[in-house]
Amino acid sequence: MSENRTKQYKKRLLQLIKRKALKRGRVVLSSGKVSNYYLDGRLITLSSQGAYLIASIILDLIKDKKITAIGGPTLGADPIVGAVIGLASIKGKKLGGFIVRKSTKKHGMQRLIEGVPLPKGSRVVLVDDVATTGGSLVEAKAALDKQGVKVDCVIVVVDREEGAAQNLAKADCRLISLFKKRDIL
Repeated sequence: MSENRTKQYKKRLLQLIKRKALKRGRVVLSSGKVSNYYLDGRLITLSSQGAYLIASIILDLIKDKKITAIGGPTLGADPIVGAVIGLASIKGKKLGGFIVRKSTKKHGMQRLIEGVPLPKGSRVVLVDDVATTGGSLVEAKAALDKQGVKVDCVIVVVDREEGAAQNLAKADCRLISLFKKRDIL
């Protein structure tokens, strides 16, 4: 995708986020922090337009990386992963998907990481809709590290700029955000 098209897609995505996902008012976040705004990422990632824009931008960001799969912590990553691997297939790019559960499944195959097999040495990208402290992303990376899977980077739609980049850096992982809090508010 051309740099100009990526800029156009980001502009359209930002407008969509501001119009549909941004909610003002007191809310407790999954990190436990209290905020005066909420970004309901699933209103964007589970819409056809939002899913397409996000997937297109992410595919452009990873086009030169030797990535075998894309995934992230459930539930924020689920629709993003589906959109990216679906669009990758349409574009002729082979890319697997995976989801990291909050805890190991108690029945069936009892997996913590679901999806395509990730052999030791695989290179992957983690994704999520919104990052605050990055706790679930750090946990997902730790689970992948235990299996010998290399996380190239983390890509989120919005970084709330409340510690995620720093916490991921401590876990030896770079955060790339399509947007930051200051872009949204």
